[in-house]
Amino acid sequence: MLSSISDIRRDYMLKSFDESHAAVDPFDQFRVWWEEATSADIDEVNAMTLATVDSNGKPAARIVLLKGYTQDGFVFFTNYESAKGQDLAFNPNAALLFFWKELERQIRIEGAVEKIDPADSDAYFHSRPSGSRIGAWVSPQSKVIPDRSFLENNYNELVKKYPDENAVPRPPHWGGYIVKPESFEFWQGRSSRLHDRLKYTKTMGGWNRERLAP
Repeated sequence: MLSSISDIRRDYMLKSFDESHAAVDPFDQFRVWWEEATSADIDEVNAMTLATVDSNGKPAARIVLLKGYTQDGFVFFTNYESAKGQDLAFNPNAALLFFWKELERQIRIEGAVEKIDPADSDAYFHSRPSGSRIGAWVSPQSKVIPDRSFLENNYNELVKKYPDENAVPRPPHWGGYIVKPESFEFWQGRSSRLHDRLKYTKTMGGWNRERLAP
């Protein structure tokens, strides 16, 4: 079994990425790759790995969904009392990773994290399907629960409480975060593992761009 796993490999030959094709501003480069990814029929193109560190210095990672980005940063939503919310309360820094295998690309983003304005969290919350809005109240995310029926019973009680689905308010423990980038790395797979890696690091005057060895 170990031998068969070690034999799994793929040679990346789809595209190249060099300084002559790279934008000066990493947000502009992200936009170019994002538009190509959204045009490539990638399933869950906005799925990204979010990595955090807890109060004991232990890292954790999970998939979350990008819900917006601007020159200020990248936004996702979650339960503030969840494991990742607790991590971010202790250490408000995180890393994001997009991997688009269909394009043989990945983008790494590292930066400080802040909660977004409550009004923006309200606006997004009320754009969600009614079941998702109720679910935000029902689930004590990351906490131990006795069984599945705990969630189902909570859900049914909330449905009774809010017969008008538009009346479901945003829970105070649920909302958005924005990751404000301090560095980007754009990775393009290349043949023989000689991948293209361009890293942008934020400076006082803008962004510094460097090529990294694969």
